[in-house]
Amino acid sequence: MEADDTLDCVGLYCPMPIAQTAKKLNEMGEGQVLEVLADDEGIKEDMPAWCNITGNEFLGIEEDGGEYRVYVRKSKQN
Repeated sequence: MEADDTLDCVGLYCPMPIAQTAKKLNEMGEGQVLEVLADDEGIKEDMPAWCNITGNEFLGIEEDGGEYRVYVRKSKQN
């Protein structure tokens, strides 16, 4: 998946990947896609739940050897 920007959260653990994602999305434009790199397994549940709460669009997750690539599209309400 092609992203407009990438956020490296490898080595960070809950709640930091979500907090950093929120901060980064605030800097991005509506409809832009953020790729979040993480190695905290909790992101598999945390990111979809956070997107549901905030109205951002969870686009999916890819797993590769303990590293996760999570894709989020910024909604217009944020």
